[in-house]
Amino acid sequence: MARLHEDLRQIVECGLPSALEVIGERWSFLILRACFNGLRHFEDFQSQLGIARNILSNRLQRLVEHGILKREPCPADRRKVEYRLTEKGIDLLPALIALRQWGEKHRTGVPSNPVIVDARDRMPIARVRLHAHDGRPLAYEELDWEEAENIGKKDAANGECC
Repeated sequence: MARLHEDLRQIVECGLPSALEVIGERWSFLILRACFNGLRHFEDFQSQLGIARNILSNRLQRLVEHGILKREPCPADRRKVEYRLTEKGIDLLPALIALRQWGEKHRTGVPSNPVIVDARDRMPIARVRLHAHDGRPLAYEELDWEEAENIGKKDAANGECC
């Protein structure tokens, strides 16, 4: 990134602050991690995560309100409720994996166990990386900012963007 073009005061137009508003604290991420590991019941979240009931209730409610989880009656006992990931929640998986990989590299120094593998060949997944629209991996130095309305527009004479 040669230079920062983003007006950092324009918080409304950036998706990061709004995403952090929904899931930007530790317990929400740990609840999501538990969901990706198959937990669905309040009691299971509470016992596995060691989270206080009031905090768990608050975080689950917030994740449901924002459409990341949905509440469904438990098929085995209609009096119980299950919390299930929505498509919106599943879309958070790459972000969680990227944070996990960052923690392994910069905090713990060792891969987490168990290792996340490809179900087809049972080999570890690749590191989460940024890719160009054509699929080639990008390094930090290859990134830049562009106004949305200028994307894809080039000046035919010199190849420069508007």
